[in-house]
Amino acid sequence: MAVTVTSMKKMKADKDKITWLTAYDYSFGALADAQGVDAILVGDSLGMVMQGHETPIPVSIEDSCYHTQCVARGASNSMIVGDLPFGSYQMNKEQAYENAVKLMQAGAHTVKLEGGELQVETIKFLVERGIAVCAHIGLTPQSVHQLGGFKVQGRGVAAKQLLEDALGVEQAGAFAVVLEAVPQTLAQEITDRLSIPTIGIGAGPACDGQVLVLQDMLGIYPKKSPKFSKNYMEGAGSVQEAVSNYVAEVKQGVFPTEQHSFN
Repeated sequence: MAVTVTSMKKMKADKDKITWLTAYDYSFGALADAQGVDAILVGDSLGMVMQGHETPIPVSIEDSCYHTQCVARGASNSMIVGDLPFGSYQMNKEQAYENAVKLMQAGAHTVKLEGGELQVETIKFLVERGIAVCAHIGLTPQSVHQLGGFKVQGRGVAAKQLLEDALGVEQAGAFAVVLEAVPQTLAQEITDRLSIPTIGIGAGPACDGQVLVLQDMLGIYPKKSPKFSKNYMEGAGSVQEAVSNYVAEVKQGVFPTEQHSFN
């Protein structure tokens, strides 16, 4: 059965852990779908793992649409989340809408954008026009240079702002929010306060769901993978088994552990 915004919200209510995984092509889109991944994120992480860039900043809306089209041909049940890349939505609400439409027409069911309170009006604008939006707060890779690198966010006084960001995007109509590289105690507080699902990546086990970058969880990215990832190819006999094990561990609450979280 196809995963929808409604069914994902019910999963949170039922405490049924939600599984997300990135994919960027037809074959891996079909594989993730077949292994029961709830949502496939066609992330701007493709800039690093597919194109070899240092950051996701060079990714264009055309790149995102191309890879979304490829994944959409392979997936029939997983929700497809298309990432709005850097520079494709920050100018104004109309620009965001124009590019969100392109992703939807390419096969995305929903779109994701980075930012908290700053993006509230844009999220409202998109939702009012029938586009389901996932927000992304904490470590926002498109702002990596402004943040001074890929660092944990939400420590100390910054925790209050992240909580306000989470509440703001929920009120704006986001159907979910990705929490990246956030201390696990803060992630738990946000998860408890929100009625929409939280999807963690380096945000601890209390989140309603988890997402990993495919190349990291298969151990095939040539550069160092982040602390919050896990190589599921270790001990697996196939890629299919590795993805299946990831799904099972998230569903059972086995992943992530303290080893993959921040305090």
